[in-house]
Amino acid sequence: MHDVVLLSVAAFLAGALNSVAGGGSFLTLPALVFTGMPAVAANATGTVALLPGYVSGTWGFREDLAPPPGLSMRSIVLISLIGGSVGAALLLFTSDTAFRKVVPWLLLVATAMFAFAPQLRKWAGASTHGPVSLWKSGLGMFLVAGYGGYFNGGLGILLLALFGLLGQTRLNAMNGMKNLVSALLTAIAVIIYAAGGLVHWPEALLMMVAATLGGYVGARVARRIPAPWLRGGIVVIGLATTAVFFMKR
Repeated sequence: MHDVVLLSVAAFLAGALNSVAGGGSFLTLPALVFTGMPAVAANATGTVALLPGYVSGTWGFREDLAPPPGLSMRSIVLISLIGGSVGAALLLFTSDTAFRKVVPWLLLVATAMFAFAPQLRKWAGASTHGPVSLWKSGLGMFLVAGYGGYFNGGLGILLLALFGLLGQTRLNAMNGMKNLVSALLTAIAVIIYAAGGLVHWPEALLMMVAATLGGYVGARVARRIPAPWLRGGIVVIGLATTAVFFMKR
């Protein structure tokens, strides 16, 4: 019963956090590992659990959906599915020991990218038009989608950072697209995880319900929260989770 409560609360909060600005796996991954699940299986199971939350979060931001400059909606869908497939396939060949070693670094990079997204966007330049910019935008989208298929932790933070670099400025639009991309690449990754036998279905199904509720509630509430508060809160959560995983490593 203790595990049921822990996983339900973690999934609800993770679904809400993902719909707001990412970082939900900062909660689900530690919760699943705490119950005794191996890290690789916990990553896969947590990813499955958060899929409905991404979908409900996308619906919650439906009025704000708009692709970033340099990419069309069609290209985002295609790249998300391809990148998610590549990343998920790579996870199947990663040992639990190796995964535990790389997780803190992935979390640290994701948090840093989000924290310094405005500065990175200014450094990258304001122009995102033309063939070269389109190629760079597509490559960046593919790399982040591959990361998401491999490791869901910090995916939303990386997507927000990428959209910021591409010139998107409205946080609600960024959140809506983040949820859409996360849902697409997670859906294809789930199929690959399930085929590889990584998913613990009882825990995943329990967390799916809680994450779905959290995703919609979070999306509707987030539209009324000042952007600086969202950004600061996500950075704090990211740094705290990174520190915990470095200590556990």
